[in-house]
Amino acid sequence: MRYGCRMGRVYIAEKPSLGRAIAAVLPKPHHPREGYIEVGDGDVVTWCIGHLLEQVPPDAYDERYKRWSLSDLPIVPTTWRLAPRSSARKQLAVIRKLLAKAPPVVHAGDPDREGQLLVDEVIDHVGYPKAKRSTIERLLIRDLNPAAVRRSLASMRPNRDFAPLSVSALARSRADWLYGMNMSRAYTLLGQRAGYDGVLSVGRVQTPVLGLVVRRDEEIRSFVSKPYYEVDALIPHEGKDIQARWKPSEACAPFQDEEGRVLHRPLAENVVSRIKNQPAKITESEHKDVRQAPPLPYSLSALQIDAAKRYGMTAAQVLSACQSLYEKHKAITYPRSDCRYLPEEHFAAAPQVIAAIATSAPTLSKAAAQSNPTLRTKAWDDRKVSAHHAIIPTPSNAARFSDPERKIYELIARQYLMQFYPPAVYALGKLIFVIAGGTFIAKGRLLKEPGWRNLLGGKRSADADATSVVPPLPRGAELTCREGKILDKKTEPPKPFTEATLLQAMTGIARFVSDAKLRKILKDTDGLGTEATRSSILEGLFRRSLLHRKAKNIHATAAGRGLVFALPNSAAYPDMTAHWERQLGDIANRQATYKPFMEALERSIVELMDAAKSCEVPDSLKGLKAPPRRSGGKGRGPRSGGNRRRS
Repeated sequence: MRYGCRMGRVYIAEKPSLGRAIAAVLPKPHHPREGYIEVGDGDVVTWCIGHLLEQVPPDAYDERYKRWSLSDLPIVPTTWRLAPRSSARKQLAVIRKLLAKAPPVVHAGDPDREGQLLVDEVIDHVGYPKAKRSTIERLLIRDLNPAAVRRSLASMRPNRDFAPLSVSALARSRADWLYGMNMSRAYTLLGQRAGYDGVLSVGRVQTPVLGLVVRRDEEIRSFVSKPYYEVDALIPHEGKDIQARWKPSEACAPFQDEEGRVLHRPLAENVVSRIKNQPAKITESEHKDVRQAPPLPYSLSALQIDAAKRYGMTAAQVLSACQSLYEKHKAITYPRSDCRYLPEEHFAAAPQVIAAIATSAPTLSKAAAQSNPTLRTKAWDDRKVSAHHAIIPTPSNAARFSDPERKIYELIARQYLMQFYPPAVYALGKLIFVIAGGTFIAKGRLLKEPGWRNLLGGKRSADADATSVVPPLPRGAELTCREGKILDKKTEPPKPFTEATLLQAMTGIARFVSDAKLRKILKDTDGLGTEATRSSILEGLFRRSLLHRKAKNIHATAAGRGLVFALPNSAAYPDMTAHWERQLGDIANRQATYKPFMEALERSIVELMDAAKSCEVPDSLKGLKAPPRRSGGKGRGPRSGGNRRRS
């Protein structure tokens, strides 16, 4: 192995594509070697291949853990150990040799907590001297275009500034191992007692997601439709009818359900009979123009939700297309972002990005030409950008895209172009009538200036003119109600989850949290999982035969239902997991520390294992049939590493 005559800095990137992008802007000559690139001035660029290390399985701590037994649970390592992935030993040896003489190091992991830990753990594992770790620099790259990489190289920071991110990722990884390994073993063993011959995988994130689907399926299964009634007053004005909806008074409460729907038809019939040919006096009149700003650029979850709605793409397909656009084509910025805002310095590059969109997405060339790069929306806000910024196109003129890449690029590009269009302007109208002592409300909306909505194409008119126009009549004016009309309706069951709505549920998890105090805390958090893991969580549930797809809808399998009903509520509801996610965020933001989090987790694991050991065989697991064996033979159970990212 050759390293040249002098060792300069060693850049350690998260993956080869990032390593090549860094090397491309460093001084020449370049000499590609196996597992690294020598560049000018004696510097070297090497890379990981995703996580080179993984948590060891329980039997690496003690041979007896090869056999699954309730009596051995919980398994809690006293000293945590990592081991090289079998596919990564060769690259790990390259990095070890490059760092053997303790050269200056530049950490070039992806700009998130997983990317921070991924390189930090390698530096630690190969024995880089602790005394020199304070000198390690951090290179944050969100855009693989040469100009952006050069800017990042000019603004490196001390790696120690990002230690809390690494600690947060470490806590998450170990929490996943502790919770997933112990709970999966416990409930798989309980399933075996019930006659179920399969692995019942439990995870601190995946199982609450499964619980969301199971409970939604149960709501649909047990739903009984009920009739309810609404009343519209038809009030003629200048040849057209104003339709005003009846608002029941408090006296009608005995005839309403908890959502205020009238369940007693004779009450509606009485209202209709009373208002016919009666004066309709306007007691309130409100008319105003409202400006609607364009939606913000995409985070990964927001992109996955829109792609699922528009194209039926899965979260994993969207992430795959994004990774290709980022690494192969260099056409978009870093995709695993949870942020929808942009650094203010990016505003100056808008003309170049818009020009690249016109070239890379011909269907958007007209929209690009009609955009105004001097307009500035609230998307540019340094206060709301931390480790990442929103996903946007780069100034690169990309090569030909595959069909999935094209669809995702166009979504990202369209959302970016919207920032350079004026707001949409609506005329909103509201009239409140009193008729025969009852209150009736008419609302209307008219799109006056489409602005950014022009980029939505055919969707614009259907969405914008969803309600009727209300004339600007003055307060105190009096018309006549010609008649009332009963609208016979029926309550409808909740809709099954789809890829889009399940992702929305994961990102807006506070809506599904039962604890009111925790729900209030969680409104500002990112929800269940992370931008990087949500797609793998969903795919894992399908792969383990706990969820299945039926057309666009997602349902739980019999095994998924059985598992959720067998588990304690703390495992099947998002409260605990969402609270953990908040704590992990606090660790990353220096508002909490590792030790209290892990100590509380270990106490919780002990309690859960004690409960599993003392419970009867769950009825919900009896009679279940295991899914067909996958190719590759019978495994010993779930892996120990948790949801760890791979390139």
